Amino acid sequence: MTKKEEAPLGIFGRYLSLWVGLCIIAGITLGNIVPSLFEVVAKLEYAKVNFVVAVLIWVMIYPMMTQVDFSSLKNLGRRPRGLCITLVVNWLIKPFTMAALGVLFFEHVFAGWVNPQDAKEYIAGMILLGVAPCTAMVFVWSQLTRGDAGYTLVQVSINDIIMVFAFAPITAFLLGVTDIVVPWETLLLSVILYIVIPLIAGYITRHTLIKKNDNGKALQRFASHLEPYSIIGLLATVVLLFGFQAETILEKPMIIGLIAVPLIIQSYGIFIIAYAWAYFWKVPHNIAAPAALIGTSNFFELAVAVAISLFGLHSGAALATVVGVLVEVPVMLSLVAFANRTKRSFI
Repeated sequence: MTKKEEAPLGIFGRYLSLWVGLCIIAGITLGNIVPSLFEVVAKLEYAKVNFVVAVLIWVMIYPMMTQVDFSSLKNLGRRPRGLCITLVVNWLIKPFTMAALGVLFFEHVFAGWVNPQDAKEYIAGMILLGVAPCTAMVFVWSQLTRGDAGYTLVQVSINDIIMVFAFAPITAFLLGVTDIVVPWETLLLSVILYIVIPLIAGYITRHTLIKKNDNGKALQRFASHLEPYSIIGLLATVVLLFGFQAETILEKPMIIGLIAVPLIIQSYGIFIIAYAWAYFWKVPHNIAAPAALIGTSNFFELAVAVAISLFGLHSGAALATVVGVLVEVPVMLSLVAFANRTKRSFI
């Protein structure tokens, strides 16, 4: 494997885990030193979608959207296995394993460390994460594993369509609550900000550069110039996310640690299921890796919004969804690294 293959985002990208670790520390430190700064940024939101974070995610996603070849999308129906893995894992496995792990740890393993009412709320927050598959960050993980940009777009889009109809019923079933109100503004705004806008921008960019008839060299040069900005966007997002929750992290380290345990087990377990399935089903790596990562990642804006609406801003459920946000980036980077190391095992 060449150095170029090992580091999809260049030399700087090869040490991404180190930079993320430093940004986590920076976020927690700055969040406690200048909390007012993060409070101002946190208020720049609508329907629980923070616009600063949205812009940073847009910066991360846009380079990948320039790689989507719309003419190839018509052939995706000939490769249904990646879609099948994504949909089965996301909707028939992930919500139920998350609920089972929540019950196992907070009603049994950790029962002596948390009171029963808090335990129920932590379980509820974990369930909300499990029922909300990723919409935005998966494009970043796909890019880092050199995933098929067009196929990833279709996987995420179909997931979003199913989420519109399946999120409330599955959530209601697992929580035992019948009055689940889906925050449509959060869901629709996220799809528009994270998919529609960067997709349109990427299409216009690609169409403009392809017209130069230079065998795609202009597009390649443009994409290479954007690569550092993808990393910068990711790192800035990490600083913000940890800065927003810096006070909570320092005030409740034990509870955050307890919640993180089943979330981490769930993440690695879901990835193993999807990735192994793809391997034995002989799915190409550029489809298999994103398929596994989509199931592992979460749509945290939606989960946080529902947790707050159902249980309150300072509830255990809301805290659990926030822990999901904090755990996700380090865990996903480790899975990206594993997927890249095992690329040769796939066809």
